[in-house]
Amino acid sequence: MKYPETKPPVFTLTAGPVDAYPEVLRALGTTVLYDYDPAFQAFFEDLTLKAQEALGCDLPPLILQGEPVLALEGAAASLIARDDVVLNLASGVYGKGFGYWAARYAKKVEEIEVPYNTAIDPEQVRAFLKEHPEVKIVCVCNHDTPSGTLNDIDAIGAVVAEAGALLLVDAVSSWAGMPTSPTSSQAAIYVTGPNKCLGCPPSLSLVAVSEAAWAKIEANPDAPFASMLSFTDWKNAWKKTEPFPFTPSVAELNGLSAALDRYLEEGPEAVWKRHAVTAKVCREGIKAMGIDLWPVSEDIASPTATAVKMPDGIDAGPVLAEARARYGISMSAGRAETLGKLIRIGHMGPTAQPAYALLAVAAMGGALKALGAKVDVAAGLAAAQAAWDAAIEE
Repeated sequence: MKYPETKPPVFTLTAGPVDAYPEVLRALGTTVLYDYDPAFQAFFEDLTLKAQEALGCDLPPLILQGEPVLALEGAAASLIARDDVVLNLASGVYGKGFGYWAARYAKKVEEIEVPYNTAIDPEQVRAFLKEHPEVKIVCVCNHDTPSGTLNDIDAIGAVVAEAGALLLVDAVSSWAGMPTSPTSSQAAIYVTGPNKCLGCPPSLSLVAVSEAAWAKIEANPDAPFASMLSFTDWKNAWKKTEPFPFTPSVAELNGLSAALDRYLEEGPEAVWKRHAVTAKVCREGIKAMGIDLWPVSEDIASPTATAVKMPDGIDAGPVLAEARARYGISMSAGRAETLGKLIRIGHMGPTAQPAYALLAVAAMGGALKALGAKVDVAAGLAAAQAAWDAAIEE
């Protein structure tokens, strides 16, 4: 029996959208309040402060009413002025893509680009900023999801702060799945969302904005206002005494509240460990089957997604289709430059459980074998199980 394309998969093990936690799904079905009802206004204020606690930021974060692409484009529009020189750090498709947004607003965009299976060297950033003191803003993607690679934003942030520039971070698929925060990275703007490791549907953005960033945004004559891209419209909307710029996504905010409760009750360190163990189990299984990981080193591999390099002569598309049709398991393709070259297995939110890693190893191994690749599925499953058992004993 095969699973038809028109039917939902049995398991979604993608790098996003990810499945939602049961608590979130239940919350999405609760009462939708009028946004000017005092109960909702008090709820939104409490929710913002709860998000601040979870993010570990100094100021109440923005909760924007759209998935994080909205916040990333809004960050570029709000922070970057027409006379700014921007340094964009591109180690993958998403990091590269941010440079196009930056170019709409900046006087000039410089770029450090490295192969998409590697990461940005903070010392290269230091050297560049020393030679180009005119750079005012540095942009970086923490986890470039189409490659499954991590940039060390804490080290990069220290370099940027030392140079007196502002750091803009895309932490969409890293925050809540590993130790990362706006404060540890010294980010001026730190964009993330609940639709990855927090286990919510794609609908909202979370943005930490520093005092320095607010000062720059408010001095930027070209920063948007009365716009979906506007940060300033939402700066004080968290207060129960202030109006909303437009109708907020009430049901999705109910879901976010449940997700934050779950995250804080489980404990961030426990959540991060769960993601890391799941990634370890998955990678040990993949390697034992005789397949290479995409990142040049596991030191830069994200705990929230495993990127698997396709064997020579095999395109990722048919492998994904075979895994879904044969086993009912959906995984992610690459994007742009990585399309066809790799498959991404997500370890985010509900799927950050070692049991799902075994499913992914079995599905990928079985699909590759069905397509003629030389893989040892039994060895892969044994190695994954051993890694899981070792984690239990720790």
